Amino acid sequence: MQEALTEPFVKLLDLGTGTGCILVSCLASMPMAHGTGTDIHPATLAVAEDNARTHSLANRARFLLSDWFTAVEGRFDLIVSNPPYIAEGEMAALSPEVLHEPRRALTPGGDGLDAYRAIARGAPARLMPGGRLIVEIGPSQGAAVAALFAAQGLTGIRILPDLDGRDRVVAARKPAGDTGCGTA
Repeated sequence: MQEALTEPFVKLLDLGTGTGCILVSCLASMPMAHGTGTDIHPATLAVAEDNARTHSLANRARFLLSDWFTAVEGRFDLIVSNPPYIAEGEMAALSPEVLHEPRRALTPGGDGLDAYRAIARGAPARLMPGGRLIVEIGPSQGAAVAALFAAQGLTGIRILPDLDGRDRVVAARKPAGDTGCGTA
């Protein structure tokens, strides 16, 4: 998530943090920042907490048992997520290197967009005016995720490629003058 480090941030939220790799990497690169990682699996959160301790970031990272935004309070200037996004129909074609991950970390089932729907609905209420939302996507999901973000009033939406030129990240921003909590 190199895009997260293109601008300074102080308050970071990592939705579906998993092992905490994105949160830990972002905090390690931004010494003044504090971050919150959420996940719905207590055992996974324990791994994330251990990773934060291992990298001497436990004093700047906290972890919440939360289904996306349900237990999250406050506002953030940066929200990131690498949610499960693989469509159910694409699971059979995955390489063995990917399939070692728990199924819940790979797919929400269906069209793979459920996490983005939840993130798009909740982000405006949790972003500070001018705050950024950055999510990893599957290579065919850019337009759909961008549309979900636009429908919630987010602006400056960009679909960014990975090193192979495939769509990999969608970045958006809450308008600087928007002090409200979103549209839905």
